[in-house]
Amino acid sequence: MANLLSKEQIRAWLKDNDLKDGASIEKAFIGEIKGVLQEALEAEMTNTLGYSKYDWKNKSTDNMRNGHSKKTVRSQFGEVELDIPRDVNREFEPVIVKKHEKTFSNSLEDMIISLFASGMSTRDIEGQMRRVYGVDVSPEMVTRITDKILPRAKEWQNRVLDSLYPFIFLDGVMFNVRQDGVVIKKTAYVVFAINVEGRREVLGIWIGEAESSKFWMTVLSEMRNRGVEDILIASVDGLSGFEEAIRAVYPRTEIQRCIVHQIRNSTRYVYYKDRKEFCNDMKQIYTAPGEEAGLLALSRFEEKWRGKYHYAVKSWRTNWQCLSTFFKYPPEIRRLIYTTNPIENFNRNIRKITKTKSSFPTDDSLFKILYLIVMDTSEKWTSAIPNWSIILNQLTGYFKERIESYI
Repeated sequence: MANLLSKEQIRAWLKDNDLKDGASIEKAFIGEIKGVLQEALEAEMTNTLGYSKYDWKNKSTDNMRNGHSKKTVRSQFGEVELDIPRDVNREFEPVIVKKHEKTFSNSLEDMIISLFASGMSTRDIEGQMRRVYGVDVSPEMVTRITDKILPRAKEWQNRVLDSLYPFIFLDGVMFNVRQDGVVIKKTAYVVFAINVEGRREVLGIWIGEAESSKFWMTVLSEMRNRGVEDILIASVDGLSGFEEAIRAVYPRTEIQRCIVHQIRNSTRYVYYKDRKEFCNDMKQIYTAPGEEAGLLALSRFEEKWRGKYHYAVKSWRTNWQCLSTFFKYPPEIRRLIYTTNPIENFNRNIRKITKTKSSFPTDDSLFKILYLIVMDTSEKWTSAIPNWSIILNQLTGYFKERIESYI
């Protein structure tokens, strides 16, 4: 405080508030902190909505303020009770007092990293810090601060992994990245896993050019080098050569091709007037009680539609070995592996945060924000997935010799 106020101002503040002992000074200090934090929160809400309170003339969004909620946070001076602004669309993500946190960011670096993790560009952060907090920072300073994340991110990317993962899900997310002065398409290869405790975990993120089975081979080989000796079941999308890449590195892994991707690919060229009937017939295949019933449904589907939609029907027969894996397992495991939804839900969060970024200046810039998203999301994965004890018992029945030494 002495750096911000003169001695005369401090004496006046003590006198005006009748502060005569340590307890009264601390209480007044907390009151001052509350006022500053409250103003910062209201300024953040104004910045999110794009218009100040009651300024209806400049309102250009259907979103609006929706009152406040009480929250008590800890500061180095004690507990502070705040009124956190809310908006109708629930888009407001406060930085100075983040959601789910009980302390506020009292470090400039923490605040800049939080803004960067929310998907803001370096120039957007510069403007935000100046408008909302009255602090001047340059884009270069923002880059230097966020670059401090890289050593931690690289350490995380190279950490030793578990020896066994019962389930992994593989998928890629496309981004525009500048390289040699030209913006090109690159893929962030994401490996999402469920470990032997039933907890969700991102094993790593690799950035490369357009998604390919060759690059996935590199990813899987690196996972083996980091300690992954065995994977029981892998759920993948329909990328050509995916199965071969997995079998080359983990030959004993069961592979389930995503049914949802298969449905999308099958209906892509079906006329709208046929789509409902086509999908109903197709549904009889993947909802069958077992593989034999599924094959019978597939035969009926072929007989009815192969003349009109030959490729869509043929793809089911061609890929049946990997499409039908889930039939051999009980419902709890079936629901988990028949689709890549677990990783797609995570990727949806990535797209939500990065949607405002038309391109990234470097691979490192992209990797930094993806790492921060992983860290933020992982904090919410505090418990095992539903029915894990049942699933683990079922896995033990199917893979006893491969799993019993790890549980």
